Amino acid sequence: MSPLKKRQQRRNRSNSRRQRSRAATSRTSGRGLTGHIAVVAGATRGAGRGIARALGEAGAIVYCTGRSVRGNLSPYGRLETIDETADMIKAAGGSAISVRVDHTVESEVEALFRDIDREHGRLDVLVDSVAGEEPMMAQWKSFWKTDLKNGEAVFRQALLSHIITAKHAVPLMIRRRRGLVVEVTETDILMAGGNPLSQSVKLALKGLALNMAIELRPHGVAAVAITPGFLRSEAMLERFGVTEANWRDGGKKDKNFLESESPLFIGRAVAALAQDAGVLDRSGQLLSSWELGREFGFTDVDGRRPDWGAVKIDFSRHPPFLLELFRTASAIHVEWLNRVSKRTKRFLAQLPKPRRRGRRAVSS
Repeated sequence: MSPLKKRQQRRNRSNSRRQRSRAATSRTSGRGLTGHIAVVAGATRGAGRGIARALGEAGAIVYCTGRSVRGNLSPYGRLETIDETADMIKAAGGSAISVRVDHTVESEVEALFRDIDREHGRLDVLVDSVAGEEPMMAQWKSFWKTDLKNGEAVFRQALLSHIITAKHAVPLMIRRRRGLVVEVTETDILMAGGNPLSQSVKLALKGLALNMAIELRPHGVAAVAITPGFLRSEAMLERFGVTEANWRDGGKKDKNFLESESPLFIGRAVAALAQDAGVLDRSGQLLSSWELGREFGFTDVDGRRPDWGAVKIDFSRHPPFLLELFRTASAIHVEWLNRVSKRTKRFLAQLPKPRRRGRRAVSS
């Protein structure tokens, strides 16, 4: 059988499993994660908080971790805490435990998962949203003008922390031959950020999920990267001068804001993935909240189903130089992807076929 036909057969089987999974998920009435253990690193605010709440909504016991706790806020200087996130989950009828962890300190991360293993003997979902809105990455500058005085701190906080966390989480999943690792990133294309620090971090998180998926596949564990659309995080609401109650008023400043999503929407996307029996078929992929919303049919907190991928983006507020930068970046990225795709296919075709024992391939 040709490689093309084999891939088509795998896709057909994958689609069939996903259809059965969606049917099973719809029968769970939103509590399909009852008894599951989830860790959301960076559950303090934004996407992390929304994901923690949605996993609790789906029945999981959620460990909310991060540096911000009552009486000891993080260097961000914001008021949100992991304790507050856990309280939200409990108030909605879910189960949550807040644990202060600095995910750049390996001993603290190791202790977290050792305690979880002792208490529950399992870990089903790890979501890493640490430093999603790290202020040190906020500057928009050309790489030759970027202030690099916090460069090492940025990479430690926003990237190394993710690697440390995954390192100590996945052994619990490998042992049970099941689990899901989710890296929260920005945009569903290569483009992201506004300086070499943020660009490198956001692109690296996509690559981290890809590389973890390769190593985890033989162990039955999935790893994906996921991006929200136009996220109404606490900081974004403040920037627009609105609250979650009157957020639509922000559309007067920017039409695109009318297609924004609350943090709970990407949370429900992750919860749907965690309940998907065919999630291993998605392993390594870069996913988005809006595409998963279309597929699984979940809605945002207000009953809407925002679709950032379908909206006609209003670029009228963007200066011409930035639009030209976007055009140049997109064209170069497409060419880069096409060339890499051709090379990878050529390399794959040259690999020797796997040895077989009877009907099963030998894997390392």
